Amino acid sequence: MNKGLIGALAVAVIATAGWYWSQDGLGGATSLATSSDGTAQGAPMARVVVPAELSAQAQQGQVYYTAACASCHGADAAGQEGIAPPLVHRIYEPSHHGDMAFVLAARNGVRAHHWSFGNMPPVEQPLTDGELAAIIAYVRELQRANGIS
Repeated sequence: MNKGLIGALAVAVIATAGWYWSQDGLGGATSLATSSDGTAQGAPMARVVVPAELSAQAQQGQVYYTAACASCHGADAAGQEGIAPPLVHRIYEPSHHGDMAFVLAARNGVRAHHWSFGNMPPVEQPLTDGELAAIIAYVRELQRANGIS
C-alpha cells in the first residue's frame, strides 16, 4: 500500500478522534456551556457532582487544588468559561490523559491541543510529588462521581 495513503488515513483518523473528543456533552454530567448562550467569562463550564465523601488523600488534594489550580480550572474542576477547561470532562479520563499528564502539565505547562484557551503555563507555586498525587486523587474521585472513569 502507498505510504502517502497510509499517512493520509492516519491524519484523518487522528482529526476525527480530536473532533469527537471535543464535542459537547460527551462526558457524563459534564455538558459544556458555550459563549453563544450568553455565559459570562469565568462561569463554570460543567456541572460537577461532588461526592458526599472523599478519601483522605482526595480531601487533602482538594485543599491543594483550591490553592494551586482553582483560580484557572474553577471550583471542583468545573472549568471557567474563557479561562481554562474543566478537568471533570471525558477528555481527561484516565485512559486518555493518565496521571502523569497532570504531573507534567503542572510542572512544565502544556501546549493547547484540545481546547482554545491557549497554552497552559507551569503552575507558579511548585508542587511536591505528594501534593500532585493528592490533587490527582481529588480530580479522579470527582471524575468517577460524574461518570468518567
